[in-house]
Amino acid sequence: MEAIIVRNLNKTFRVYHERYGTLKGLLLSFRRARYEDICSLRNVNLSVEAGQTVAIVGQNGAGKSTLLGILSKVYRPTSGEVIINGRVSALLELGAGFHPDLTGIENIYLNASILGLSRKEVRRRMGDIVEFAELGEWIDAPIRTYSSGMVMRLGFAIAVQVDPDILLIDEVLAVGDEAFQQKCYRKVQEFQKVGKTIVFVSHDMEAIRAVAHRAVWLDRGEVRADNGVEEVLAAYLESCRQSEDETKR
Repeated sequence: MEAIIVRNLNKTFRVYHERYGTLKGLLLSFRRARYEDICSLRNVNLSVEAGQTVAIVGQNGAGKSTLLGILSKVYRPTSGEVIINGRVSALLELGAGFHPDLTGIENIYLNASILGLSRKEVRRRMGDIVEFAELGEWIDAPIRTYSSGMVMRLGFAIAVQVDPDILLIDEVLAVGDEAFQQKCYRKVQEFQKVGKTIVFVSHDMEAIRAVAHRAVWLDRGEVRADNGVEEVLAAYLESCRQSEDETKR
């Protein structure tokens, strides 16, 4: 069974190059506003079998985060089709779904509700979330007082405790300390053993080799390779080396 199906996916962002300090200036500018359409994803076709772990690789700006944003319904496709079979939990941008003035506990209720849990379900899982996050007394402090690593701990703890069928992770694990990163990867391996589907973006080649069943290389919004981990990483790293050599010339 396919957990994720992506067909002919395109995503274009419209970027305006003029800013206005007043509403009147904005309204008067509509006929002469300058903008640029930036294509982030081009004709992407992808399918992920239930229980697979797929790593997405590519240089900055390749469209990796945009793809995960569409899979998690943060963005809408410009065109194409995306089919998701199962409950999705996403750990994307640091602090996404958190309110800076609310405490860790209050943000657990907020973030978990965004992921589809009722208050009753959150209360039932609260102990496991707090224990996994390892924040101690900080759990009662406002999120704005947290370091980026603490935010990542809380976000990951919530994401894995909502019992998703599909887990999406976008690079944020690189923020935490080594011990907590290893704890997160052990949790990922637990998910794999029970047949969860995982799609993650990472620049950590060793982590990809350790946990991914397959790799997809995105380059300027297009799928350049989709195959076994070693084959895709070899092609991607060779392309990176060639780019570096050309830059040095």
